[in-house]
This record gives sequence, structure tokens and C-alpha cells, in this order.
Amino acid sequence: MKRSKKPLPKVEIINYGRYSGWDRDSRTLPELLELTTAIKAEVGVEFGMIVEIFQGKGRFLDFRIDHPPFTDKEGNVEPPFEGSYQIKSNPYTFFLGDTVWEPVEDKKGPWTMHIFIDGTELASKTIILT
Repeated sequence: MKRSKKPLPKVEIINYGRYSGWDRDSRTLPELLELTTAIKAEVGVEFGMIVEIFQGKGRFLDFRIDHPPFTDKEGNVEPPFEGSYQIKSNPYTFFLGDTVWEPVEDKKGPWTMHIFIDGTELASKTIILT
């Protein structure tokens, strides 16, 4: 996590819920299909939130997705998904989310997405997969 002495950027949640499929290699963000915090867990369903970040160009945002306790191929409980991303423009629009995969049953429950800058949480949203 990189730290800056600059004031924290402003982060606004634009929307959240169920989205069209998303190509992580594309600059195009997924399209919102349903604004909701409760989504039926089905293979291929894309969910998450889109935020807009103001006055953050060049800064790094850190993200974390807390999810239900499902296991990897070796039977170990998967830790939260975490990463870091450099903000490329001002303002900057960012999608944070995931897609449901098999087995679906262990993906059901709360998925909380967090966005941090300089260790401070600036946005979060919980989506419940049912």
C-alpha cells in the first residue's frame, strides 16, 4: 500500500448490483442490469459496484473483497481477494466485483467490497448472494 501526503481523494459509489459480463482486459465497464444488494447465485452472474474517484490521478487504490468461506482445490479456505490499482485519470471510474462460479452453494452469503486509499476505507458495499 503506497501512502501520500496529499488529501484523500473523494470516492462516490455510482451504482451496485448485478451487471452484464465484464472483460477485465477492456476499458469498457460492465453495464448495470439491476440495482440491488440481493442477487440469486447462478453460474456466470456478475455482481459488484462501480465507483467514481475524484482528485486521485496517479494515486493507488487498494481493494478487498470479503466473501463467504469457500475452499480452494486443496481444501484450504480462500482468503479475501485483495489487490492494488493505479488511478489513471481524474475523475476515474472503477468496477470492483466478481462472477459466480461452480460450485454455487459455497458462494452464497455476503460479499463485501472495500476500496481504500492510503489505508483509509473510502467506499464499501455488501451484496448478498442467495
